[in-house]
Amino acid sequence: MVLKIDVDTYRGTREGVPNLVRMLTAHNAGATFLFSLGPDHTGWAMRRALRPGFFSKVSRTSVVEHYGFKTLMYGVLLPGPDIGKDCAAEMRAVRDAGFECGIHTWDHVLWQDNVARRDAAWSARMMRKAAARFTQVFGVAPCTHGAAGWQMNNGAFHEHDTAGYAYASDGRCVLNADGTLANPADGPHRLSDGNKVLAHIQMPTTLPTLDELLGCEIGGVTIGTANIAAFLLKLTEGATRDHVYTLHAELEGQKLAPIFQQLLAGWQAQGYQLASMADYHQKIQHLPMPVCPITWGELPGRSGQLIVQGAALA
Repeated sequence: MVLKIDVDTYRGTREGVPNLVRMLTAHNAGATFLFSLGPDHTGWAMRRALRPGFFSKVSRTSVVEHYGFKTLMYGVLLPGPDIGKDCAAEMRAVRDAGFECGIHTWDHVLWQDNVARRDAAWSARMMRKAAARFTQVFGVAPCTHGAAGWQMNNGAFHEHDTAGYAYASDGRCVLNADGTLANPADGPHRLSDGNKVLAHIQMPTTLPTLDELLGCEIGGVTIGTANIAAFLLKLTEGATRDHVYTLHAELEGQKLAPIFQQLLAGWQAQGYQLASMADYHQKIQHLPMPVCPITWGELPGRSGQLIVQGAALA
């Protein structure tokens, strides 16, 4: 079980990340923390209100409760704090605790809301800005990436190869309405842009996230905080395959920490080793790898299009 932690906000970095480090350490669990390294402009995300499905998600997941009113004002009524500058000590503490660290983005909302329609030059500038800040914070160059909102473009994927990343986790496996994998064979793969097969390995997220499940009715049962851990553990029972689970410092690291504690204990009881992306790469790097086209699609419980694993090319 690969634990991939997206850190979206200033508050998540300051408060959620240390909580997660404590929980993971207590369980002797590995994980990869992917940091937002520039300004926190979470308030800009309110522009998504016109998108289909946005209000239903907001009402289900209590955005104000989980992110905090102040965070939702960053970039609107309050200046966005510089996460990489102001939270460098918190980030280095994650590395010092033994966890892999990588890049989520420079500016989470700017990337998530724009990259799909931007060109390769814009994408490379944003990614190199994040990489430079990462190097400034950690003293070494980054080695992996997980896209904000699972939003990418062809040029951004090429930038991974330019940067020399061996692996990244930028997309999702397609899911059925009940959270199960639509294509059970999906998992690690390489990408083709139609002309070239890229060198790095993609490790797509294979499970639904908490914010995609909370408040949804599945099989006649409404998923809430009391039963969501059991629901996810049902999806992984049997330990017959590897999974990548994406969690958020703002959710599992804060209000939903008790749920994450249940998941950690449950996955270990099921026989999973809780690992980082680097650990997983060591396991799979020499295995035969399908090649899939860069593909967009939708997922249950999430509004808009995002990168999903396409059907393997012949």
